Amino acid sequence: MTLIKAFVVSFALFLPATLFAQGFDVAFGSLQGDSEMPVEVSADSLSVNQNDGSAVFNGNVIISQGTMRMTAPVVNVFYNPDTKGIARLVATGGVLLVQDQDAAESDEADYDLENEIIVMTGSVLLSQGANTMNSDKMTVHIAKGTANMEGRVKTIMRTGDN
Repeated sequence: MTLIKAFVVSFALFLPATLFAQGFDVAFGSLQGDSEMPVEVSADSLSVNQNDGSAVFNGNVIISQGTMRMTAPVVNVFYNPDTKGIARLVATGGVLLVQDQDAAESDEADYDLENEIIVMTGSVLLSQGANTMNSDKMTVHIAKGTANMEGRVKTIMRTGDN
């Protein structure tokens, strides 16, 4: 009977699975240390609002910080009035986040630079090598190098030759 249980458990671990649990943690790149690097933003155009301390980058926006890259059609930048540095980046219109061998896509992303957290929402797709995960929301904790998948999470784990 123990052999059958072991087979069922090991077989289940390698099947594509739909996960219902909230708070499914995964590793995400090696973001540790990159949060101290400067943030570089390039785009086709830039609009600045001096009144509310914000800026909007439009068209082919590329944000880089260390080895992390984020791309999107539109990115809103919010500055910290005390430090005059970038406090938050909000990317919309289809976002791609790449770090090492990991890549994530979503409809929107909110990068809180001060707390070192990126929250990706709307049809999140995380690719790690041949494995993929889908969810409603992913929160990347930069200092920890981890991500938390929330909502309905579906994962496809490839093993061996498949």
